[in-house]
Amino acid sequence: MSDLINLRIPLASLLSLMLGCVTPLGANKARKADDTLPQTFGPPVAAGPSVAAQQQWDAFFSDPDLKALIETALTNNQELNIRLQEVIIARAEVGAAQGEYLPRLDAVAGAGIEKVGEKTSLGVSDGRHGVAEHLPDFKIGLRASWEIDAWGKLRDAAKAANYRYLTSIEARNFVVTEVVAEIADAYWDLVALDRQLGILNQNITLQRSALELNIAKKAAARGTQLEVQRFEAEVLKSQGRIFEVEQHRVLVENRINFLVGRFPQTVSRTPTVFDAPVPAIATTGLPAELLDNRPDVRAAASALKAAQLDTRVARARFYPSLSIDAEVGYQSFNARHLLSTPQSVAYNLAGNLVAPLLNRAGIQADYEASNARQMQAVFTYERALLRAFTDVANELATMKYLARRVDRIEKQSATLQAAIEMATVLFESAEADYLEVLLTQRESLEAQIELVEAKKAQRQAVVGVFKALGGGWRTEKSQ
Repeated sequence: MSDLINLRIPLASLLSLMLGCVTPLGANKARKADDTLPQTFGPPVAAGPSVAAQQQWDAFFSDPDLKALIETALTNNQELNIRLQEVIIARAEVGAAQGEYLPRLDAVAGAGIEKVGEKTSLGVSDGRHGVAEHLPDFKIGLRASWEIDAWGKLRDAAKAANYRYLTSIEARNFVVTEVVAEIADAYWDLVALDRQLGILNQNITLQRSALELNIAKKAAARGTQLEVQRFEAEVLKSQGRIFEVEQHRVLVENRINFLVGRFPQTVSRTPTVFDAPVPAIATTGLPAELLDNRPDVRAAASALKAAQLDTRVARARFYPSLSIDAEVGYQSFNARHLLSTPQSVAYNLAGNLVAPLLNRAGIQADYEASNARQMQAVFTYERALLRAFTDVANELATMKYLARRVDRIEKQSATLQAAIEMATVLFESAEADYLEVLLTQRESLEAQIELVEAKKAQRQAVVGVFKALGGGWRTEKSQ
């Protein structure tokens, strides 16, 4: 009993030494993340549950062509598939980390031969007892090892791996949101370009009518060649704009096809969908809901928890580790007697207590690096929150002012359409100059193009709010 007490004293002293000499981190010690958010996003949209963020993308978007594009992209988009493989890798790493704190059991079988030196004590003994000079060695059995997770190091590492797995899932969800929103933005861009082409063609028809009128007036000696040339130049200018819009349309189609994961081809769309009312965002929910709805915020939160656990694992490396090793089986120098029981039975059992002494500088460096990575995770999480709130505020402000802008441009366009008719009548009766007709047509064209751009921006702003609130990634299973 006294021998046991004498053994415990130095062990207790060793443990006290190990537990008390973790070097402090100083001013760079990691802190908790500040997740405080303002109470509201602002006055443009009423407060209430965020319906948009909770909706699936196929419930938020109504256009069948757009829904078909998104559905294809969620299957074929290469970036999403790359992220899926990262999820699978992270899940495998969780299993590997969990296996570290479980006992390890291996089956062992081996054969060899041994010759010891004649001038050694073992060689002299073997010679006296008639042991063969070249001695075979056969063995078969089980070998077990287990590191006892006294400080929770291995379990913390497994938990950290699991949080990284969750991070990879949320990172893929964020890419889903990005892809859905980008396809929707490009789709509205494509439909708007179709509408612009229609406006340009209508305008060219109107300009050609004016050109023919001027040619007739010149033939009747009521006009000049200058007037004819100015109207003709205006027609050519509009035709040049058509080529520019068509080129842009091809680029947008190719962008959509790339996101969908296919080679360039014609993208199906419904032109009349541009005339449908702009979807309304009834309520935005509270800013605190971003913690649950935004995939990038959720990913940053999981990464922060993983970094905190990594720091605990690094700290636990300062402490002694306890392991148990055992082996049991059969061993013999003669294969015929290998399974003889109990003569060939062999076993061993050992416990090891290992504490770092000379390599503490390396452990301290790893601990400081882990703490710094935890601080990075804190700042990343706070930045994700700030970005999420700012995105929503920006998109809501955009929606608010675009609605006013569209209303003004619609009135401007209607006024200019009436002005074109008036200017044409006055020009035919020689009460207006040809320049007034040209300028009025040009201003009307610009107003119509601007109106199309503003309506497109309205629809893209709605998509932007949907994305900023964290919508688009949910499925029926994640509701």
